[in-house]
Amino acid sequence: MAVRSCLQWPDKRLRSAAQEVSEITDEVRAVWTDLIDTMDAMPGVGMGANQIGVMLRLAVVDGSTERGKATRMANPEVLHKSIELREHEEASPNLPGVSAKIKRPRAVTVKYMDEQGAWVEKDFVGIEATSVQHQIDHLNGKLYIHHLSKMKRDMLIKKSQKMAAASCGCGSCG
Repeated sequence: MAVRSCLQWPDKRLRSAAQEVSEITDEVRAVWTDLIDTMDAMPGVGMGANQIGVMLRLAVVDGSTERGKATRMANPEVLHKSIELREHEEASPNLPGVSAKIKRPRAVTVKYMDEQGAWVEKDFVGIEATSVQHQIDHLNGKLYIHHLSKMKRDMLIKKSQKMAAASCGCGSCG
């Protein structure tokens, strides 16, 4: 379908919870395809629909090395989390040029509606567990920076905005 533009922080849609999906339609499938195309173009390992301005609880995750194995999820929710945490450097195209180490459960069991509209429970481990939790945060109106102290969060936001203004070249940004 298409690679979509990612919203830039502090767009209100990134700070708002996405709406539940009641059924899997052709429109939903098209959004999933755009999410995969956009994720692969970055390249990334996951993407939530509100990152591209679609306010539906849709996400994709693909941590495979060969790609093309994305899990498409509607209304994902974590049912179980491992006690063991995993630290990973996280970033987002919505706040470009910055990243931070975040600790999240190493494994999660997630319930979601699949492409056929069936409810599925799936275990995610490692990078895919990190990514699915990161995407659910997006769908809830949070970014990875919300897991940081206010001081660290503000510093990353300011740095990202300064980098965006410098690359803009218009002279009036930042």
